[in-house]
Amino acid sequence: MSDCIFCRIASGAIPSEKILDNEHFFVIQDIHPKAPVHLLLIPYEHIPNLLDLEAKHAALLGKMLVASSQLAQKYDLSGFRTIINSGQSAGQEVFHLHFHLLANTGSAQKKLPGF
Repeated sequence: MSDCIFCRIASGAIPSEKILDNEHFFVIQDIHPKAPVHLLLIPYEHIPNLLDLEAKHAALLGKMLVASSQLAQKYDLSGFRTIINSGQSAGQEVFHLHFHLLANTGSAQKKLPGF
């Protein structure tokens, strides 16, 4: 979708430093962090929100959750939150499904670019 900022990041039209990147999704830092560590896990496929999921997306979501755990371990996060806002009334601002990974502590502040 040409007007979706996450689709434009995915396509390279908007440059971004990807912390993790594979054929299914990528991870970037939130430009308006709500915690010392605030990452976004974004699928390449444009899915507006959880209400638009189909059974075929189950594996994708599982991989994204596993990646959340792997990122937390890699950056020595002592604990973290994973949030998915679905719909404007729930606080969703970009209508392309994404997970927020937020943490208040850990060595990520020293290892991740920009922290």
